[in-house]
Amino acid sequence: MRPKERYKKLKEHLLEENPVLVEAIKEYEELDGVAHEIGFIEKESTYTEEISWWPLISVLGTFSAGKSSFINEFLQTKLQSTGNQAVDDKFTVICYTKSPEPITLPGVALDADPRFPFYDISKEIEKIEDNETAVNRYLQLKGVNSERLKGKILIDSPGFDADVQRDETLKITKHIIDLSDLVLIFFDARHPEPGAMRDTLNHLVEVAQNHKDSDKILYILNQIDTCHKEDNLEDIIGAWQRALSQKGIVSGRFYAIYNESVSELKENEAGRLKKRKDADLSEIIQKIEKVSVDRAYRIVKNVGTKAKELLKDIRELKDMLQRYKKIMLFADALMLISLAAGGLWLNIAGLDSYFGVYAGVSIAVFLLLHFKLKRVVASTLANKIENPQVKRAFVKQSAWFRSTFGAPARVSQEKYVNRLKDLIEESKNFIQKLNDQFVTLKS
Repeated sequence: MRPKERYKKLKEHLLEENPVLVEAIKEYEELDGVAHEIGFIEKESTYTEEISWWPLISVLGTFSAGKSSFINEFLQTKLQSTGNQAVDDKFTVICYTKSPEPITLPGVALDADPRFPFYDISKEIEKIEDNETAVNRYLQLKGVNSERLKGKILIDSPGFDADVQRDETLKITKHIIDLSDLVLIFFDARHPEPGAMRDTLNHLVEVAQNHKDSDKILYILNQIDTCHKEDNLEDIIGAWQRALSQKGIVSGRFYAIYNESVSELKENEAGRLKKRKDADLSEIIQKIEKVSVDRAYRIVKNVGTKAKELLKDIRELKDMLQRYKKIMLFADALMLISLAAGGLWLNIAGLDSYFGVYAGVSIAVFLLLHFKLKRVVASTLANKIENPQVKRAFVKQSAWFRSTFGAPARVSQEKYVNRLKDLIEESKNFIQKLNDQFVTLKS
């Protein structure tokens, strides 16, 4: 989908969800404009693709950890199948529908819609499995008439421990974690020894460890009602915390809950387990309900963050193009001196009659060597650039038909730098508008 079409669809969506954010689309358009002109991103790409425009909550974990039961309880409807065995091997994107009955759509419904977090993901899936319909094997879309889902997306994942396509699942899981506003990772209290689930733990840690937004990841020990007789809840929680710590996860809150509607725990046995569950579950629900607010701030803040990144990228790009310019100036000077020396030799040798022919041949040789050397130098320098955006822009700016000597100034024009600085300030102004929407600072 072309950027203009994507902007249009996003504006239509935001007009219903949060009109303040419609104004932010214009800032993304300008951000994309600078990046397109310099060459940081392709013409068909846009920075709006890097975030989910619907608040996104993902639910990960093992089979039988109670993920589906939790989702059903949260939605207050029986949508997801539950059980101790693998009941679904797909990622299920769940969103609100006005239809009184739940609906299920294939993965292509997500792949073709830019409003969802899996837009155009078929390109990545086809790298794994060369099949145009493979996306339907990994993804599905469900709609449910639940007020709690309005303006939000839930993602239910297949369990890790019984997934025969684990590598592919992990790639999609990483994509989900990157986009999500909140990540709930479920563990099963009926398996009190973390070592028995070491393989599953390794895979979960692989996608969650050292994530830049680690605070958005919640670790949930579910079905704690099964350990009420042992009276060792704190020991079980401590064992899981130590297991996560040993894998490198030192941040993220650990919660303990269970589902009362399916629990065999009697009222007189609940005691402190219910008290702990009520407090933790209430906090989890509050965090889920708060993601709409967090998403609004993240969308707006991302404009300023990207603008700062582009300013840094422009400086790096300018330095590389300056280096490229110096190498080419030195090489061209050497070639011109050599050709001039040949003309001087003709003059000394009294072969002035050949000078016209020599000059024509010299110009042709110079141009041939100049463009060939230009390609070699540009390719060599491009391979040294680690930042993919800067590398892409460098390749564009060092193309054979572009001026070598004007390249550094071309990418660092005041119009680019000033526009990005303006976007940083406008991002702050938008945050103030959101503050006015959510809080009252005046008496």
